[in-house]
Formats: sequence, C-alpha cells, structure tokens
Amino acid sequence: MTAMKRWAPPLLLLATLLGLWQVAASTGWLAEALHLEDFLVPSPAEIGESLWQSRALLAENAWVTLREMLLGLGCALIAGLGFAVALHLSELLRRAFYPLIVASQTIPIIVVAPILVVWFGYGIWPKLAIVALICFFPLALNTLDGLGSVDPEATKMMRTLNASRGQILWRVEAPTALPFAFSGAKIAVAFAAIAAVFGEWAGSDSGLGHLMLQDNAQLETARLFAAVVVLSAMAIALVALVALAERRVVTWR
Repeated sequence: MTAMKRWAPPLLLLATLLGLWQVAASTGWLAEALHLEDFLVPSPAEIGESLWQSRALLAENAWVTLREMLLGLGCALIAGLGFAVALHLSELLRRAFYPLIVASQTIPIIVVAPILVVWFGYGIWPKLAIVALICFFPLALNTLDGLGSVDPEATKMMRTLNASRGQILWRVEAPTALPFAFSGAKIAVAFAAIAAVFGEWAGSDSGLGHLMLQDNAQLETARLFAAVVVLSAMAIALVALVALAERRVVTWR
C-alpha cells in the first residue's frame, strides 16, 4: 500500500503527459505548433513501434553504452573515494587539490571530449575518461563532506579508547560518510548516461550516442526518441540499483 501511494502520482502524471502527447501528435496539432512536418514529430505509439522493430539494433548499441557507463563509473568510484579519503586525512592535500577539483568542473566536457578522442582514438578509452571525469566530482565531494560531518564527541570518545587514526576512520568516519557517498553515487549514475553519449558524439562507431547521430542525420525521429527512451531506462535502472544497495548497506540510517 505504501509503495502504491509513492508510485501512483508520478505514474499517473506520466500517463497523462503521454496521452496528451499522443493526441497532439496523432492529430497533427503538435507538428503545426512547431511548424514541422508530421514525420518529424512522432507520437508515443510510433516510438513504441520503433522500439519493437529496432529492438536488436537498440540492444546492441545499448550494451556498448552501458559498458562505457559501468566501467567509467567504476573508475570514478575508485578515484573519487580514494581522493576523498586522502583529502580528509591530509589538510595540505585538501588545500592544494580541493580548489583544482572544483575548477575542473568549470571546463565544458563537450570541449574536452574531442581532445580525448584525438589522444586515445575512437576506442573505449576516451568514453571511459569522459564518464569518469564527470562522475568523479559528485562522488569525491559528497564523500569528503560526509567524512567531515562526524560528531566530534564520537571522535573524542574513540581517542579516549586509544583508537588509532585508521580505526577512527574505519569505525566512525566511514559509516558516517556512507550515506553521503551513496547520494553522490546516485548523482554520478545519472550523469554517466549523459557523459557516455557526449563521448560517443565526439567520436565512435557504435553506442546509443552514435545511433542518435545517425538517426538525426537520416531524420529517423521515431528511432531517435526510442534510443533516448532506452538510455533513460538504463540510467533509471542503475539509480534504482544504487538506491537498493544503499538500503541494504546503510541499515542504521
């Protein structure tokens, strides 16, 4: 009953929006309002039909993009958590690196992506680097904030028990930072899909981003929307998996 109450409003809103879109597109009103040809404004039914008819092509390219997302997230997770712990333990490193980490996010990834393709070619490595760069920031920053939010009294109590710095980190600071790290992970997962598509737009011969460019050039708008639906579904599924892992791991929250 609780789950139904939680999911009913967004599902009802989504169904309403899809219904309005279907009516507006099928009657031609939406195309007229946008001053476009009818075939450039597909209805949800046409997008669903394209999803089914192109399911093999979409699945093949989705697997490429999903692999880039997962491997890039893995790199970002290792680097982000490692940097957060290092910066938390060393004030000198925090003063030196923290402004640079923040400044790195001011560089548009659409500018960096072509450079990485020139350096590493059209393989998977530029995409991994782009996903890792975008996902690194929320993971590192959230985890660092979590490590710094420990109750001082808890740290003081551990010191009175002659706990080492490593024991304080493992038994007090890490559990406190876990919810923050999971929050950063959910943001990173959502960004990973965007990052993977940016990387594929910069240069690739497969993946959903590559397929979107092809469909855009060939005016295959229904399949273009279908690729967006698949990409969104992958991101939502990964966010849900992270949320499930959070509920299983952070049992004390």
